[in-house]
Amino acid sequence: MSLMLLAVFLGLLILGAPVAAALGLSSALMIAVNGLPVSVLAQRSVNALDSSPLLAVPLFILAASLLNAMGVTTHLFDLVRMLLGRIRGAVAQVSILVSLVFSGISGAALADIGALGAVQIAQMKAQGYREDFAAGLTIAAATIGPIFPPSIPIIIYASVANVSAVKLLLAGVVPALLLTALLMVQVGMMARKYNFPRDTIKPTPKAVATKFVVSFPALLAPVILIGGLMSGYFGPTEVAGVTVAYALLIGLFVYRSLTLTKILTCLRETVEATANILLIVSAAALFAWVLTLDQVPMKASAILLGISDNPLVLLLLVNLLLLAVGMILESIAAILIIAPIIAPALALAGVDPLQLGVVFVLNLMIGLLTPPVGMSLYMVSIITKMPVAVVIRGVLPFFVPLLLALVVVSAVPAISTWLPNYLIK
Repeated sequence: MSLMLLAVFLGLLILGAPVAAALGLSSALMIAVNGLPVSVLAQRSVNALDSSPLLAVPLFILAASLLNAMGVTTHLFDLVRMLLGRIRGAVAQVSILVSLVFSGISGAALADIGALGAVQIAQMKAQGYREDFAAGLTIAAATIGPIFPPSIPIIIYASVANVSAVKLLLAGVVPALLLTALLMVQVGMMARKYNFPRDTIKPTPKAVATKFVVSFPALLAPVILIGGLMSGYFGPTEVAGVTVAYALLIGLFVYRSLTLTKILTCLRETVEATANILLIVSAAALFAWVLTLDQVPMKASAILLGISDNPLVLLLLVNLLLLAVGMILESIAAILIIAPIIAPALALAGVDPLQLGVVFVLNLMIGLLTPPVGMSLYMVSIITKMPVAVVIRGVLPFFVPLLLALVVVSAVPAISTWLPNYLIK
């Protein structure tokens, strides 16, 4: 049954069906062929959405949309430019750091590209950087967002794999900082090799202080978010709600740039994005349930453990699998389909669930940079009107730090597990 299910699913994808439709229709066909009650379709799909952690998804999307609407991304970019402006390749380094800061608000790679991409690429091109380099760096830096909390893919993974969402979000902090550092080292090496320009900005202490004061409310948002998670008083959903309230507060009374029209636009964008994500979640839950009926998770566990019981070997195999899957399948759908199959097997082999969650998401974020699906490639292509081939050429050098980060996180469990285990006993 599972082979037929996968064949129908892949066939629908090849024909151009949306991922959610391919998942739902293939599952419905298998349920009908096997004589199961049709009511299972509604029951399993609705039950998948009855999850408290999933409430954080629309709230984080709304918070990011509100902060972007009030123009905080420009303030953040200007502040970091003032602080790092005299370093060779400074604007490129600024793009990475701003992506890290904004990732503490948005929780999604595509949200980072949508909010920051046009600003980052325009600033780099104005300084004389090649357009393919600017596009490639923007895409690579956006992979930080889904690793650093809040992370929508990590929240979804936690709900599927029955892992503490708070601990898993905290598990992404050190890997995200590692990824940021490796990207900055890569840019530093390229800056020396290709003689990248220094920034033309010449700030005075007064200008820096003024910009810091203006940017401070925006910088405080990720501090509130991570502080809330670390305190243990808030779960992901509560922190997401507080972040939305904070965004409204500073937008209305500090920056005074949020209008009723902008708020309604943000709400509409949130509804659209949430509907797309949760439709995939419900359809994928049905798909995973049909696979479970055919005991696919148990069979996969037996196969993996039959190959090796060494956690590092199994993580290497999973990395290869996920890198391949990330090329052809949307990341949230991949989490929902594959996590329930391989997570139990690796847990039996001794892989820490927190490490596996971070490795899982990092793999799929690298998949956003690889064709044919590669949504980040197409989004930057649309924003900049560059041919996709030019964007791909620009992103190629950044696979080195991305894959190196993946290897280190896979080989050293403590990078993912130390912080959450230290803070939450």
